[in-house]
Amino acid sequence: MKTVKLDINYTEYSSLTEMDPKDQELVKEAIKAQKNSYAPYSKFNVGAAIRLEDGTVVRGSNQENAAYPSGLCAERTAMFAANANYPGKAMVSLAIVGGFGYDVADTPCTPCGACRQVMAEYQTLSGKPMSIIMFGTKKSWKFDKVDDILPFIFDSFNEK
Repeated sequence: MKTVKLDINYTEYSSLTEMDPKDQELVKEAIKAQKNSYAPYSKFNVGAAIRLEDGTVVRGSNQENAAYPSGLCAERTAMFAANANYPGKAMVSLAIVGGFGYDVADTPCTPCGACRQVMAEYQTLSGKPMSIIMFGTKKSWKFDKVDDILPFIFDSFNEK
């Protein structure tokens, strides 16, 4: 038996202006997407924006439904829209914002486990890392690849 330590690396920002201009643009697109959120039950509005390998940006927002769990998270809305409309284009970066009442929270909005697994599958399919930006107005995080937010990714493509 042995104990193994898992380390992850990420960048922490204290403001949007510290980010690379392309990342700033993607966060701004996620903020725009948040305005289209439909969250009458949780009141927690989330927006996501995905940059594809050709520079195209696709937005998504959380969509709730009275017949819970029929709603869908912003991240999956954006990823499914990207793949449905731009099949075969790698998703290279994803920005997420969230908060109550269409305001962006001070701290990063983190994706649920289901969204992380969908991110992992699209990253695996593309063969390229997908960076993840979790934005908050006072603190934000950027991860270089999905593996950093979902270690031990379930991957049925690589059956042993």
